[in-house]
Amino acid sequence: MENRLVQGERFAFHLKKTDGATRLGEIVTPRGVIRTPAFMPVGTVATVKALYPEQVRDAGADILLGNTYHLMLRPGAERIAKLGGLHKFMRWDKPILTDSGGFQVMSLGKIRKITEEGVAFQSHLDGSRHMLSPERSIEIQCLLGADIQMQFDECIELPAERREIERAMELSLRWAERSKRAFEAQREAGGAGPGQALFGIVQGGTDAELRRRSAEALVAMDLPGYAVGGLAVGEGHEAMIATLAETLPALPGNKPRYLMGVGTPLDLIESVRLGVDMFDCVMPTRNGRHGYAFTWGGALNMRNAKHAEDMTPLDELSSCPAARDFSKAYVHHLIKSGEYLGAMILSWVNTVFYQDLMAAMRDAIANGRFDDWAAETKARIITQPAAP
Repeated sequence: MENRLVQGERFAFHLKKTDGATRLGEIVTPRGVIRTPAFMPVGTVATVKALYPEQVRDAGADILLGNTYHLMLRPGAERIAKLGGLHKFMRWDKPILTDSGGFQVMSLGKIRKITEEGVAFQSHLDGSRHMLSPERSIEIQCLLGADIQMQFDECIELPAERREIERAMELSLRWAERSKRAFEAQREAGGAGPGQALFGIVQGGTDAELRRRSAEALVAMDLPGYAVGGLAVGEGHEAMIATLAETLPALPGNKPRYLMGVGTPLDLIESVRLGVDMFDCVMPTRNGRHGYAFTWGGALNMRNAKHAEDMTPLDELSSCPAARDFSKAYVHHLIKSGEYLGAMILSWVNTVFYQDLMAAMRDAIANGRFDDWAAETKARIITQPAAP
């Protein structure tokens, strides 16, 4: 399935309607339109776990996410490029966003040393040594053929000392400048097409002043889109929402806003309320593999014995056939038995739920009733499973 960038096509964001701070829009790429607000299923190593690409597409996903760190280690960015790029390799002809690899280097690298140049680390797979810099991160993302690429940044776990948060934020800004220069050099050399885009990442922990400084410096770089990173790393829901409320007004209204690595349905609803356009999170498939189902009646722990003789569907309101056709008793049996099919069913059900949730949000914004919709929906899906 070869799908090349169309020469002359360019990346664009069109804001179609607002309802309060909520935004209904479209991101235009040569590989297709991304309807926003959008949720990106996570295809870390060129696969959305437990699902076929066709299932992800049919669920309604316009874009998915791949991971620079994991793909550079296995099978290797150069190999993927040799084989025709990530889209062809994994049979996904819609847009792909790749993260920079920075978060995984910080969290998974066995031994790592951060310098101005980048991060030297040992692979979590085999202990081999690597250096990931802004320039190498962009090179890898271009070799993969990502439609949306992320600047290289340093993401630290919260809580942390303010001076440490400020140091990482300032370093990330310098790396953003180098990432931009590297991306422009790739474009001049033919490694990136006019329809590909580089996003900056706002850092600064939960400190409003640091977040504003980061946002203002990135906006001055005039990038095609902006992400808010470094949240959902231990600060809690209320602190995350408060930080977003302080940060988003500093970002331009005519460019997409991406909240990285978030989150629960409640997180998505409240973040869209503040004006976020894009999300990604492993929660739908990770929770599915651990026996949790997201439904329009609330979250379900399918390991719970109360489901053992319940022959009602997982979720009769879902657009997913598996949610309507399989009983809670059967899925409970599969999960308790450790059968692969249980994880496959729940990953599919959850992926569809997240896409249906985003579609419902887009419809509510289009009809000017987001607040009413949000209140009604939160009352139905108030229970949220803890991350496994």
